[in-house]
Amino acid sequence: MLTNAELRRGLRTPTATVYSASAVISHPIVPLYRHRPLGHVRRWRHPPVYRPLVDLSTMEERHVIITYRLDRATILELCAQLEADLMSAIRHPTGIPPQVQVLSVLHFLASGSFQTTVAIASGMSQPIFSNVLSRVLSALLKHMQSYIVFPQVEDLPTVKGDFYALGHIPNIIGAIDGTHVALIPSCRSEQVYRNRESYHSMNVQMVCLADQYISHVNAKFPDSVHDAYILWNSSIPYVMGQLQRHCVWLLALQQQVPFLQEDGPDGGAVAAVEPVDSEDEEAEEEDIDNRNSVILQYFQ
Repeated sequence: MLTNAELRRGLRTPTATVYSASAVISHPIVPLYRHRPLGHVRRWRHPPVYRPLVDLSTMEERHVIITYRLDRATILELCAQLEADLMSAIRHPTGIPPQVQVLSVLHFLASGSFQTTVAIASGMSQPIFSNVLSRVLSALLKHMQSYIVFPQVEDLPTVKGDFYALGHIPNIIGAIDGTHVALIPSCRSEQVYRNRESYHSMNVQMVCLADQYISHVNAKFPDSVHDAYILWNSSIPYVMGQLQRHCVWLLALQQQVPFLQEDGPDGGAVAAVEPVDSEDEEAEEEDIDNRNSVILQYFQ
């Protein structure tokens, strides 16, 4: 009987005999270990250590805002909220820290650059950054409802007061407009995303409050879809219909439009848009200029 040491050295290859009813078959036993020369010293592999190239503490506040479009306090608060979700996905204690994951994704979203470029600047490879991107975006979607909230009934007096203090316009609870978000579409639907300026984008509808907080986002439609179609296929008409008895308005670029309750074809509540007619043409033009100056603060 050979010992394990003799098998590791490969001094000889023994044979085993297998008895069967028909014949006797002999086959060699393959050693379980590869041959190593005598005196060989095995070197243990050290675990990889991630050395981050991004350090928020060493950056100036102006540089932080330019790079990530957020200030330092907001980024640290966001990292603290996403830390639990990002730490659960780290399999190794020397993995990428949650703060580096958040900073790399914010840089990618703020710059619109390629994944490879942002990955190199963050100290990781492109495949790793691709996993980090989907991980951070999924964590952000989980907390989205905590930040993007349309004003409720109890919030209407405060929201109206903020807009009145800003532009002296009564009963306003939001400024609504669409914005173009550029993207690279697939070849099968390239013509759907082409806009009037000959580049591809999404037509995103947004509603902002007086303190520049976003209260509604509708990012379902390409740029070839009209703004009115996006409005009527969002939740805004239904929500404004529920609030009609509170005399609330949304501020648009061209005119101030109230939402009135009507019966839709399916018997449900639908919001109808009715423009406001003014007898004094000069006063109406002045009101439009005031409204445009207010809403352009959010969407320029």
